[in-house]
Amino acid sequence: MLGPVILAASRSDRMRRLISAAPVTKQVVDRFIPGESVDDVVPIIEELTGRGLELTMDVVGEDITTPEQAGAARDAYLALVDRLRDLGLGERVEMSVKLSMFGQALPGGHDLALANVRPVVEAAAAIGTTVTLDAEDHTTLDSMFAIHEELRKDFPQTGCVIQAYLFRTEADARRLAAAGSRVRLVKGAYKEPAEVAYQQKHEIDKAYVRVLRILMEGEGYPMVGSHDPRLISIAQELARQTGRKPDEYEFQMLYGIRSDEHLRLAAEGHRMRVYTAYGTDWYGYFMRRLAEKPANLRFFVRSMVSRG
Repeated sequence: MLGPVILAASRSDRMRRLISAAPVTKQVVDRFIPGESVDDVVPIIEELTGRGLELTMDVVGEDITTPEQAGAARDAYLALVDRLRDLGLGERVEMSVKLSMFGQALPGGHDLALANVRPVVEAAAAIGTTVTLDAEDHTTLDSMFAIHEELRKDFPQTGCVIQAYLFRTEADARRLAAAGSRVRLVKGAYKEPAEVAYQQKHEIDKAYVRVLRILMEGEGYPMVGSHDPRLISIAQELARQTGRKPDEYEFQMLYGIRSDEHLRLAAEGHRMRVYTAYGTDWYGYFMRRLAEKPANLRFFVRSMVSRG
């Protein structure tokens, strides 16, 4: 099982030093995480928006262990909002946040995360954009949904993420597919037990389509988070069946993955949003993505070869 091994490596200072020092690692990381600071990613933001794409920005950060670190995460997002305001791109670039980065796992973490994320949501609204709350492992979801509901009282445009492989997600989708909601649907990448999640790819794909149909038939705004060509085609067909116009749903894909497809969808008139992560703690982000779904390792290796 590669997952536990990779996750252990993510917590090892020795492995951090070894992997960080390897030139081949930097080549791969540079492709998927385009910078460590806001200044690094401003040219990327300008380039992609100039090509008809929209973005959601994620300031990477893992293993928050103190309230001070959670506060620093909040401040990093507030600095991002300031730059987006200066660029005049509030309507083209939103933000994605993981509540663990805002202190959710600390003692009193639910209230701490809410207190830290609220000023980010307020600042985003002030420049015409919004925030989407990313889904993490299943033990955090009740807290995430409660914070989402609380934020929507004042900022109804606040989005959230649901994961198709969890058994609970169809019920969550029915509850969330209401007028004004914004819901990103992903397959799910965390290592979840068989008691709460589908384990086989074909089961997950079928669940994805069922949940996507619920969202498309609902009154909210679906965000289709997938790189799977078959699921993208199914999403287009469901949108046609439910009478959705191109501006009534969107596709989302990760920066550095299927970039040509980003441009193709945008050229066809679809809303296409690129999930773009940046920050100094790229090692934790990088290793955790591999640990969540070791199949990603094969993709990173293939990408590294193609880059070369």
